[in-house]
Amino acid sequence: MGLLAAPLCLHADDAPLAHRIVRVTLDGTGIQATSGRLLLFATQADAARKAAKDGKVDAVDTNPFQPKAVSIAARDVSWIAPGQSLDIDADGEAFPEGFSALPPGDYLVQAVLDVGHDYNYLGRHEGDVMSDVVPVKLTPGGALPTLKLNHVVPARDPWQLPPSAPQAVRDALPEARGHAHAEIMQSPALTAFAGHPLSIRAWVVTPPGYDAKGSTRYPTVYVTHGFGGSFDRYAGTIATVWSAMKNKDMPPMIWVLLDESGPTGTHEFADSVNNGPWGQALTTEYIPWLEGRYRMDGKPNGRFLNGHSSGGWATLWLQTRYPKVFGGTWSTSPDPSDFHDFTGIDLYANGANAYKKADGTVNPLVRDKGKVIATFETFAKMERVIGPYGGQLASFEWVFSPRGQDGRPQPMFNRDTGAVDPAVATYWRDHFDIAQRLRTHWPELKPDLDGKIHLIVGTADTFYLDGPAKLLKDTLDGLHAKSDIRFIPGRTHFDLYLEGDDRQALLKKIAWEMYEVARPGQGRK
Repeated sequence: MGLLAAPLCLHADDAPLAHRIVRVTLDGTGIQATSGRLLLFATQADAARKAAKDGKVDAVDTNPFQPKAVSIAARDVSWIAPGQSLDIDADGEAFPEGFSALPPGDYLVQAVLDVGHDYNYLGRHEGDVMSDVVPVKLTPGGALPTLKLNHVVPARDPWQLPPSAPQAVRDALPEARGHAHAEIMQSPALTAFAGHPLSIRAWVVTPPGYDAKGSTRYPTVYVTHGFGGSFDRYAGTIATVWSAMKNKDMPPMIWVLLDESGPTGTHEFADSVNNGPWGQALTTEYIPWLEGRYRMDGKPNGRFLNGHSSGGWATLWLQTRYPKVFGGTWSTSPDPSDFHDFTGIDLYANGANAYKKADGTVNPLVRDKGKVIATFETFAKMERVIGPYGGQLASFEWVFSPRGQDGRPQPMFNRDTGAVDPAVATYWRDHFDIAQRLRTHWPELKPDLDGKIHLIVGTADTFYLDGPAKLLKDTLDGLHAKSDIRFIPGRTHFDLYLEGDDRQALLKKIAWEMYEVARPGQGRK
């Protein structure tokens, strides 16, 4: 359970504070020796209990919409055996401040050993080891109790729905499962790049009446998830798509729900020097392989793209990078498509800084109802403490940046100062700025791309993604291109698809628009 706790207050005095050292022990019963990144979380007890259901706090964890509500400390652990202990300096690597800055009072603390070094993306998942949530009273100079890592996180059931799933989705899931097929193909291109086997994974959902031996073929929709999604988090989408087709709220199509998650975050099906040739592998290997296994149209005007957020950027990129393959993208709230507005930051400006504007004011990253609730700097520094892999900002660098001499992507900005590296920004522009690609390649792209770009975003997008969408529209309009870019007044990143009580009303509209392209005149009457 996530916590919605009040922000922590810091001491007003500037006197040096003693470091808080916390001892953590790996339980000696039934847990194997391991390694990872040790994370320590602390939050004010009263606020956490007030926010939790029935006052019971099951976990102390980060909250992206109140990033400073929970204090985090971290250290790498090269090896720890059952029964062994180690110390973590809660004033070493820490966010938002060291634990010695916390005012006296009652707190809840919890330790987690992130075995896969991917907490920034997946949070707690299979194989991680946790302690209980422990109440402590912080006093000046007082010690914290020893925390025991005694719970191994079990494997996640891919068919488990989140508590927020509507009852209609829960009712549809058992039948929908019978029409969802896991399709995993080892990619020669990705395997050659990585030097070890790499596969593309997706769920293929077939429509009612589908007959693998029949003559009827179907348009196909390729869907990519947003940041935090993965192969085992598609159950709700499977149930939604299947039930909508069954109830004729969507036309009969084949839906391919792609997994774009990886150790470094979302690879976004981009051809990256860091992550590998994902776009090439998808379009030249995986899609032909699927079309040999399913009754798909197998032609551009029967292949469509849809994705939200990071998935929105991925589908917009795939459509503009491989315009001959797809018949149109319907990308919603995509990550920035013009890096003159990278969530409010002009990466190309002289002296560009990710943390501050030219006038010294901070660059916001998250808003809600017009109120700024987190800044770019806050997120960057929180990600750095949690770990070097999988965070949203680091994920952009794994996709967009040139490769450094250390084998890692070159940082787009300095994590201490926020200063943007102009050489890296130039590389981003030349390789992954979608608006720039359109401006420089439109004559050759137009025959296969004109009219295929559909973008939908809310004017109150939580992450300010309406800004770059406006710049993309300006670019397309300046090229006299046919495009469909819609701004829905007042909608945020999270309610864009909602109409009335229907959480997926927009997806249903999109499906019918796709079907009209594939089957002109046979759309919804």
